[in-house]
Amino acid sequence: MRSPSDCRATTSALASIAGVAFFVAICYGAFTIATGQDVLTPAERRGKQVYLQGTSPSGKEILAYIGESSLEMSGSAMACANCHGLDGRGKPEGGLDPSNITWDVLTKPYGQIHPNGRKHPPYTKRAVEIALTRGSDPAGNRLSNVMPRYQMSREDLTDLIAYLERLGRERDPGVTETQIVVGTIVPNSGPLAEVGQAIRAVMTAFIAELNSGGGIYNRRFELKFIETGNTAAGTRVNLERFIDTDQIFVITGAFIAGAEKEIVQLADQRKVPIIGPITLYPQIAFPLNRQVFYLYSGLDGQASTLIDFVARKYAPGKPNLDIVYPTSEPNVKVVEAIKEQCKKDGLSIPGEYPYIGGQFGAAAFANRVKREGSEVIFFLGSGGEALTLMQEAEKIDWFPAIFMPGGMGGAEAFKAPVGFDRKVFVSIPTSPADQTPEGIEEFRALARKYKLPEKHLAAQISAFSAGKLLVEALKRSGRDVSREKLIQSLEGLYQYSTGLTPPVTFGPNRRIGAMGAYVVTIDLTQKQFLPVGGWMNTN
Repeated sequence: MRSPSDCRATTSALASIAGVAFFVAICYGAFTIATGQDVLTPAERRGKQVYLQGTSPSGKEILAYIGESSLEMSGSAMACANCHGLDGRGKPEGGLDPSNITWDVLTKPYGQIHPNGRKHPPYTKRAVEIALTRGSDPAGNRLSNVMPRYQMSREDLTDLIAYLERLGRERDPGVTETQIVVGTIVPNSGPLAEVGQAIRAVMTAFIAELNSGGGIYNRRFELKFIETGNTAAGTRVNLERFIDTDQIFVITGAFIAGAEKEIVQLADQRKVPIIGPITLYPQIAFPLNRQVFYLYSGLDGQASTLIDFVARKYAPGKPNLDIVYPTSEPNVKVVEAIKEQCKKDGLSIPGEYPYIGGQFGAAAFANRVKREGSEVIFFLGSGGEALTLMQEAEKIDWFPAIFMPGGMGGAEAFKAPVGFDRKVFVSIPTSPADQTPEGIEEFRALARKYKLPEKHLAAQISAFSAGKLLVEALKRSGRDVSREKLIQSLEGLYQYSTGLTPPVTFGPNRRIGAMGAYVVTIDLTQKQFLPVGGWMNTN
């Protein structure tokens, strides 16, 4: 059960999504199962993680021992797939030619004779266990020194062998020889219904245009939608049912704001990739969730960028800085990011002023911090609360610099007293400077052809760009597509241009494509944004 403050935080986060949309807009001016599916059992799914990553789903340690000296290494450094490949057929590299370990080959009734003359009878499950843990084949011959000997729990070993029995014959849900099933998540009611309709429209158009060109490797795409629930738990239930019944291969351009933790946990459990989810709170705690790839930094990353800006703006001084925020789990993480960046940049430790959402005492706060000599305020509340603070500050002739990550002020920021002219600073994850002529024309052509809505451009661009990432990664994956190949292809993207966003880079330890933000200030006389620098990377 979520506390009232967390519920208010969710509402604030959703409002902030709309705020980002506002800022960017100003700047821009039926149950079916696909044939051929062969879903893994829970044991096989666990074994797949051991095979691909060399890690245990239970968190237990897996060790690998190499060579005559039995050099000990982490199992993650010597995962089976590193040499034997995603399909188990071996991946010749660096003078090594790993064996084909698909089950049909291992269990050939007449055994095997290897190129070096080593021969042995067919493998059994027990023989595979011995090969993995002791390094010998069914005839007792010693395997190559480059073949690790593993130490793992009995449960992990059993699961690994269960997966090896399926290796090479597996096909991920949502993929056939002629089709790939893509899903997305949209709000369909309430204050964000229009945002959901915009995402639905652009994703439908994107997939239709992709299919009109023949799809990718002669596979056409089927797009399916799931609606968000009334609560985060409800959204998770909807998505879980969606994944199970509709056989979704990948989720793209989904609106997950307010249900980040629940959706990301489910994606990890079901091993379903999510590309470009729309949220202000990316879940990037270590160990990283391999399944989820975000386009932009969240509020914590953008707040860190703003701190970098403060450090440069006030250098070599150390301004008195305070953080004002409604108490919630997401905001605690943003506050921690601000404090950590202050340490990195040599700034003073900021003061903290938490309050219960919806109960901000603006007048009392303004009088207090004016007496304390505060110069810089980081405000994480709603746009209305920020406006009230500035109005109360004007009454006592106090005009500090106000910083709001992620466009949290929304349209209310333009109503600020004129004394705050060019003293309100916000971060935005993308700007017109990111647009290429080709990218603009591609999106405009799609909008004209499919009559896309004119509202909620930020959400449309995010969903469209997520679709571009999916297409690029699938092209790099090749004809024999799988979720694991898709993930590896995404991890290989470096400075990839979607045409509408900052260049995107992912990696094995990086799940935010564009880490950083732009900082803009507000000209209250002209009612417009003014850039105060180019793209700033998050340190």
